[in-house]
Amino acid sequence: MRVLSLFLVFLSLSGCSWERRVKHLSDAEFSHYSALKVWMTEEEQKAFLKFKESPARDAYLVDLGLSDRYYKLSESQRAQLETGDVELGWTRDMVLMAWGQPHDMQKLVGRQAKRSERLVYRFEMHEGGVVYVWRPEAKTDYKAIKLFRQDVILDDDIVKELNKHERW
Repeated sequence: MRVLSLFLVFLSLSGCSWERRVKHLSDAEFSHYSALKVWMTEEEQKAFLKFKESPARDAYLVDLGLSDRYYKLSESQRAQLETGDVELGWTRDMVLMAWGQPHDMQKLVGRQAKRSERLVYRFEMHEGGVVYVWRPEAKTDYKAIKLFRQDVILDDDIVKELNKHERW
């Protein structure tokens, strides 16, 4: 799943000249940028990548109020985000940082929680077992050897169920 998160960042960054600047980020900066960009607009991403120095980029994330979302997690949790192996007990924010925005979101009723929702993610598996979160703009699903769906059930913003479906 680490390849998954790296591919997500690559897909979202390919094609735009300002996004090529991501290759200048250190490994640590790349990790927190890829985790936090789910809450950043395109203009905010551009501004972040325009900064030449790491302290300026860090300060920008603090100004946006995003830095704490990533750095409040333990080092081991941040490492898990990079692998993309979502687990029971993760928070909604952690799922979004690992897999990005879901393909679909649905509110659920009748569960023993104040707020329940289903996040639906589509995945594609390629040769060698490499798995990517499906994105319509990527246009890579024709190369996939397998397409599947993962439903993440959240009760009060905590992952309570992970349901894999063999079809979208």
